[in-house]
Amino acid sequence: MKSFFLVAFCLLVTTTLFAQDAIISGKITDATGNAVPFATVYVKGTSKGTSANSEGGYTLTLKAGQYDVQYRAIGYKQENRRMDLKVNQIIDIVLKAEDYQLKEVAIRAGAEDPAYAIIRKAIKKRKTHLNEVNAYTCEVYIKGLQKLLGAPKKFLGFDVQKMARENGLDSNRKGIIYLSESQSKYSFERPDKVHEEMISSKFSGSNRAFSFNRASDLQVNFYENIQVWDGLSNRPLISPIADNALSYYKYKYLGFTVENGETINKIQVTPRNPYDACFSGYIYIMDDSWRLQSLGLYITKKSGINFVDTLRVNEQFLPVGDKAWMPASLKFEFTGGIFGFKFGGYFISLYKDYDIAPKLDKNQFKEVLRITKGVNKKDSAYWEQQRPIPLTDEEKTDYQKKAVLAAKRESKPYLDSLDRENNKFSINKFLLGGYSHRNRYDHEYYNFNSLLSSVSYNTVEGLALGYGGSFTKQIDSVNNRYLNIYGKVRYGFSNKLFNATGGITMPLGSAMLNLAGGSDVIDMNNREPISTFINTAYTLLNRQNFEKLYQKQYASATVSKRIYGGWQASASAEWANRKYLSNTTDYSFFHPKGHEFTTNNPLSPNVDVPLFPENQSFKLSVRTTYDFSNRYETYPTGRRYIPSKYPTLGLTFVKALKNVFGSDADYNLLSADLSKSDIPMGFYGKTSFYIGAGKFFNNKNIYYTDYRHFSGNQVLFYQGGLSKFLLLDYYQFSTGDKYLEGHVEHNFGGLVTNKIPLIRNLKLQEIINVNYLNTPTLKNYTELGVGFQTNIGLRVMYGTSFNNKVGGANQAIRIGASF
Repeated sequence: MKSFFLVAFCLLVTTTLFAQDAIISGKITDATGNAVPFATVYVKGTSKGTSANSEGGYTLTLKAGQYDVQYRAIGYKQENRRMDLKVNQIIDIVLKAEDYQLKEVAIRAGAEDPAYAIIRKAIKKRKTHLNEVNAYTCEVYIKGLQKLLGAPKKFLGFDVQKMARENGLDSNRKGIIYLSESQSKYSFERPDKVHEEMISSKFSGSNRAFSFNRASDLQVNFYENIQVWDGLSNRPLISPIADNALSYYKYKYLGFTVENGETINKIQVTPRNPYDACFSGYIYIMDDSWRLQSLGLYITKKSGINFVDTLRVNEQFLPVGDKAWMPASLKFEFTGGIFGFKFGGYFISLYKDYDIAPKLDKNQFKEVLRITKGVNKKDSAYWEQQRPIPLTDEEKTDYQKKAVLAAKRESKPYLDSLDRENNKFSINKFLLGGYSHRNRYDHEYYNFNSLLSSVSYNTVEGLALGYGGSFTKQIDSVNNRYLNIYGKVRYGFSNKLFNATGGITMPLGSAMLNLAGGSDVIDMNNREPISTFINTAYTLLNRQNFEKLYQKQYASATVSKRIYGGWQASASAEWANRKYLSNTTDYSFFHPKGHEFTTNNPLSPNVDVPLFPENQSFKLSVRTTYDFSNRYETYPTGRRYIPSKYPTLGLTFVKALKNVFGSDADYNLLSADLSKSDIPMGFYGKTSFYIGAGKFFNNKNIYYTDYRHFSGNQVLFYQGGLSKFLLLDYYQFSTGDKYLEGHVEHNFGGLVTNKIPLIRNLKLQEIINVNYLNTPTLKNYTELGVGFQTNIGLRVMYGTSFNNKVGGANQAIRIGASF
């Protein structure tokens, strides 16, 4: 009897537990029977819901009970179903096209469209809705899918057909190339504090990778005046209800409908200038509260966006609490093509279980993202239960097929076979791209430079060969840390000098240690303002030898470590023997009129007098930087700190010690710098700056190679960068006293060029920069540069300088790269 009651009790409990959950599923179609993709399904009065997939299929798991379920899609009339859930049910839904009625208003010829009155009210309430929720938490599900819609069989010699086959695409090189899902807990506090913890991650084609999906990446808020989508657009995108939106958009009233007791106005938005960074489409605004109820917008490459031809944004909101409305779903859909490759896809995020009055720990916002071990190890049963958007048959097949490929790719036989194929030696690799030998399974990599990049020419060495290579091995898979050993040999065929250098970089506790030494021929200006390739070209073709070289025999040790958060520091010790070198050849291919080689002494170009005697130095250096931020992301392999929105402050102290290991140098240098890149300036682009100042003191014995040098430029082609001059001499104004250096650059992001026909197709960004230098021998040297930059960082600048020390204004065109 006792056993009977025990069994009966267990059956009762089991039945009760299983009866707690019921699943609603079905398909959502329109009146013609076509699927309504990504329609939302939410329980009225809650933030519990789901979305249909791309084929209209949906599932929603709820506790047993009575519910009012709402089915919504932009452009369709909402459908409501009241249901008493006890068991699983299949409920198919047909959504009818929404019928928007025009209000009875008298519209005179030439009168303003009624939409403008609604938009003005929405703009007036914009800040209210932007700030009505100070903080919230929610759960976010994100799904991303990208498909290759077409591709050539070969591209620049690369076998696309083979790549497609190896990655599970069909014989026409079409199919899913990215499929991933993730679930996160998301916390937000105004104005910009976020914390996201990824709960689960699934990535098609890899058992080890984590989803690229980030809830913070999919946070858009059209109550903000502008949308800053770095990478996608060089310019901020203007919201249709921004404070100045009336200057950028035209509006048309399309009617109203009543939904859940709220009057919803449908308004068409169109850019006044099709080439402005503005959206087209529809926004839905509620009467009285004048808030966004939903939106369906798109932007095209006419507006200067990068990578894609068209990007569509659909967002729906739901009421949370008595007053607030929060995003229910957000979808980005895109298509594009380049070089015969056509692609398309989407990212969709669903939000549920909002808490708009959470108790948050302020310290949690130091950690912006948290991904722990095991997040990507959830099995298929877990995802079947937790996934809110059901998979399509194509997606199920992709997961299954690529799971088999992933297991194969991670096996030793496959990795070894891949290495055997890729490790084959070829003359082309050796000459042009360098040769690499990999052992992926053991995480060992050998890399050898290309022969072509190792050959140079200068007047000191003549033809010079500097050939190097490296060995890298992962020694800590948990924290993803590596051992790197590298080396290089160099021989000058004219001066017959052989040099060799090498070093090793490895973890030392939580720090990194670098040991290096040997003998090398290097630039007297330690900023290396002119590249070896450019100097070779000018020397051989134009008979101008800009680069000035010396021989350095050295041994050094450097320890670098993150002290705390945004505070980093390094310390180094170096012994060196420095030897002046003279020119040993005057050969060049051509001899342009008026061009003659100069000596290797930049301060005595016509008489070869050694710039410094052979000397030794032993110096200790300490540098520390702080970027005023402790925010970081946590991964299974460790933390990644996030750059601050504030400038980075750096302090450096160098002490040269006399008579230590025979050292002749004896001086001190204290310097400081402040810098920040890409400071957003709203519609007007981004600003970057660098300010540096330093002072040598107790200078009892200092040599030219110890001076503070600057990144000057004297040739047409230059290396771009924030602390670069356009026209300054490479060596003449280096100083062993004090200096003040400043650089400011502003990128307008196409503010003007996008308004010029034909030019706008180049997507040029307008650049203005000002460079300044002040030393005891060069007072108030100033440069002004104006020019244009492409999306890939290539730029053309016109520069002019003003300074009475260098003989008045100097001007030139410069072509460079800023990557």
